[in-house]
Amino acid sequence: MDGDGDVEFETVSGLPAATPRMIRSRGLLFPNDPKFIIQKTRRLLRTNTYEQREADAVRALVKSDDVAMELGAGIGFMSTLMAKSCKARAVHTFEANPTFIPYIRQVHEANGVAGKVVLTNALLGPSAGRTTFYERENFAASSMIADPQGMTSAVVAVHEVEVLNIAEVMAQIRPTALICDIEGAEAELLPLADLSTVRVAVVELHPQWIGQAGVQAVFDAFHAAGLTYHPKTSNKKVVTFLKGW
Repeated sequence: MDGDGDVEFETVSGLPAATPRMIRSRGLLFPNDPKFIIQKTRRLLRTNTYEQREADAVRALVKSDDVAMELGAGIGFMSTLMAKSCKARAVHTFEANPTFIPYIRQVHEANGVAGKVVLTNALLGPSAGRTTFYERENFAASSMIADPQGMTSAVVAVHEVEVLNIAEVMAQIRPTALICDIEGAEAELLPLADLSTVRVAVVELHPQWIGQAGVQAVFDAFHAAGLTYHPKTSNKKVVTFLKGW
């Protein structure tokens, strides 16, 4: 391993020697592919501060007997963290951006969790179908919103993606842990979800897009399902909810 935290070209977790060298972050490995790992992401990974608030909450709350469900896989960081570090019994993760699916699979394979994580290229919604997804230069800002207020990151691709019925998906998976970072869609989606099996939830809010009414809708959805806001593991826009504490 060199001085900046990268693992030099080598076979890692069964990957071929030609695999791009890895960035090590919180004990996890990420292929250092500039198509997916921009400079800011690379710096945050190397300093163990990528998605720090959400990661801290997940590590504190997700347990080995949990069935975890993640909305918004990103680069595969959180699903890998739950499968490898938290040792969750199973992880189901959903990502709308088809461009990132091959990279996420590489991350899961590099960390030896491909057999534990079920990755689905789809959005969840009130009914099955298809919808438009806008991929932006800053991939974290990609969403179903064509022109969100205050957005400066340009659209680089437009995709037609599958939408799965959230009620049917939740009934099939019956998650006990729910992780949600879906760039402003949380206010519409979470009130539709059957949260009866969920004991813990970690949600990144986007109040700049969903406003006060949207934030209230998220809190109301969890409170109605018997989950209470948990201030100890909440941090700014990342809020956690816990049942029975």
